[in-house]
Amino acid sequence: MKKYLISIIIILIVAVSFWLVFLPREFFSEKEVQFSVKKGEGSKDIAQNLENEGLIWWSLIFRLQVLAVGVSEKLQAGEYLLSPLMNIPEITEKFVKGETIKVNITIPEGFTVRQIEERLGLKLPGKSLEGFLFPDTYQFSLNVSGEEVVKRMRDNFEKKITPELREEIERQEKSIFEIVTMASLIEKEVGTPEDKKLVSGILWKRLEINMPLQVDATIAYILEFEEDKSSSLPVAGARDFDEMRREITLRKDIDSPYNTYKYPGLPLGPISNPGLESIKAAIYPEDSDYWYYLSTPEGETIFSKTLEEHNTAKAEYLK
Repeated sequence: MKKYLISIIIILIVAVSFWLVFLPREFFSEKEVQFSVKKGEGSKDIAQNLENEGLIWWSLIFRLQVLAVGVSEKLQAGEYLLSPLMNIPEITEKFVKGETIKVNITIPEGFTVRQIEERLGLKLPGKSLEGFLFPDTYQFSLNVSGEEVVKRMRDNFEKKITPELREEIERQEKSIFEIVTMASLIEKEVGTPEDKKLVSGILWKRLEINMPLQVDATIAYILEFEEDKSSSLPVAGARDFDEMRREITLRKDIDSPYNTYKYPGLPLGPISNPGLESIKAAIYPEDSDYWYYLSTPEGETIFSKTLEEHNTAKAEYLK
């Protein structure tokens, strides 16, 4: 009789344990819970939070389970989407694999560091980032850090600048910094691949004869610095075409190493984060007889061979 009772107790313990571990907290629930595992949080706290959220029956069972399978130190921090329909092994697997909630974020070509920060709602750490955060669509965790964003975008930049492109830059006796700076100007000035190559040719020709580049986008960049005195980074401008053009015209004498009207040569550094198309245009410019260009309010680029032609175009298109 005693042995019989012991056997019954053992069977009950095994059955209850199986139920607590392998059966979900609920069977018909459609709700999902955003569950946070904080950095440095141990299995004890995680288990208690799971119980408090109604995702498991008993925190102790979760702790024993992760200990039994040897993953108590492998639970990754992040934001997770969990359900009472999941059992403890399924929840544990999510934590071990780091299957956090992901969001797709698109960083457009030509965004500045400040604009990227505004889109992500993050402060990006590090110096000299402008120009080297490659614009693309990224999949980030909800609690992604600024460090992780910078690493992903910088790594992407390094991959996009292939050995062939690096060899061509070296053959031209230019630096990647010079190419990226030029590409950042091209990115902000014109839109089509054909126009980018032509503008690249014009700007490199001007550099060769020490002629000021006279790129309006550099003045816009300086003015964006002025809009936020509390920051060392420019903010995203919200002016329309005519308003910005008028302000640029009035401020072309502003004293800044980014002012390509006042100082010959490239600006102090990149003024945006250019895409691959603009980078390639900077590396492979198109030769032409043009020395001047302007952009119309409709986005068309008008090229001119002489200053007289350019002034005529300005009078016609920029009334």
